Amino acid sequence: MTIEMQYDLKAVCWEKLADLFEKAPLGKRDPHRLRKVFENSRYCCFLYDRNKIIGAARALSDGYDCAVICDVVVLPEYQNQHLGSRMIRYLLQHVADHNKVILYAAPGKEEFYQRFSFRRMTTAMAVFKDRKKAEKMGVIEKT
Repeated sequence: MTIEMQYDLKAVCWEKLADLFEKAPLGKRDPHRLRKVFENSRYCCFLYDRNKIIGAARALSDGYDCAVICDVVVLPEYQNQHLGSRMIRYLLQHVADHNKVILYAAPGKEEFYQRFSFRRMTTAMAVFKDRKKAEKMGVIEKT
């Protein structure tokens, strides 16, 4: 098995990426919206096993002070093979000179990110379009 990391958005099949998110399981994603969020991100990477997309990640950045890593996803059958780590290291290399790098983690995945020096923030807050869903997922406190 040869896993290749690519950075070209033109090669991405957005429907297959949306399917990857659903299988991960990180929820249903609209392929058109996925395309927009990746196009609007400063750094992106995609993992392929031959021509099959098996992982993706992205980072938003202002280029100096703050970066945000989001949407780190790997197909379940490829997890625990250091592929998520590979993408995190790639993104962290590109934002290494920033004053802060923030990461949004799925509940239960915090320990994975702690390996890269991420620590829980005590003052982080968020507004979600679907607040009830975010509460149900455990990413925000219930009101």
